[in-house]
Amino acid sequence: MVSVLVTGSKGQLGLTFQDLTLDFPEVSFDFKASKELDITQRDQIAEAFRKGNYNFCINCAAFTNVEAAESNAEEAFKVNAEAVEDLAQICKQHGVVLIHISTDYVFDGEKKDAYTVKDNPNPINEYGKSKLAGETLIQEWHPEHYIVRTSWLYSKRHGHNFYKTILKKAQAGEELHITDAQRGCPTNSEALAHFILNEIVLGNKPFGIYHFADGDPMTWYAFAEQILQENGLIETAKLVLDTNYRTLAKRPKNSVLR
Repeated sequence: MVSVLVTGSKGQLGLTFQDLTLDFPEVSFDFKASKELDITQRDQIAEAFRKGNYNFCINCAAFTNVEAAESNAEEAFKVNAEAVEDLAQICKQHGVVLIHISTDYVFDGEKKDAYTVKDNPNPINEYGKSKLAGETLIQEWHPEHYIVRTSWLYSKRHGHNFYKTILKKAQAGEELHITDAQRGCPTNSEALAHFILNEIVLGNKPFGIYHFADGDPMTWYAFAEQILQENGLIETAKLVLDTNYRTLAKRPKNSVLR
């Protein structure tokens, strides 16, 4: 039996892992939401690891609001970097392998082709900078780690995400203004969870950085079209290409991961 701690268990990826527990009887899961284990509190991490006897820690806890990170960079770095440093140190002390979820936003988007794990990160917003800082601190403190970068993560069941927002607004008859200025790979949280459990927890991959993206590269506009087609709404939805879409945070034009 492999023992796995999952932090941030109330987020869309954490909830996806909970959906899969029956599919992985050889794994013993301990799910901790932020109310039970706040990773910004080192003493709470230490206490959880003293009580648990874990083989792996999958860190799903993160500050993920890209827009809010621009005006609240301190909080983003507190969760995505400082807390992750504590987690890496305590994982090392207890001989626990750390699996950390990172992002395509560690790249600047200027590359024309897909990004590989060998490409140098160069984030252009505070969220991406905080996530890269977390990656760097893990590599400094704990050699037994997996950093899994993913892109445009969504769940059809859980959380607040692009897929569910498009579906909800289309069903309500709202006009959808979507940009095609960014290109990436939408990734279903279930596919990511299966990859982590099958290939890392139960697999034998070397430690290090991995990219996981599900599906074909596309723009946000094309992804919206795909969602509408999938749900039989393409003929009735009010989908508008918005070339003047503005955000507070700079976004990479191309964040396709290979």
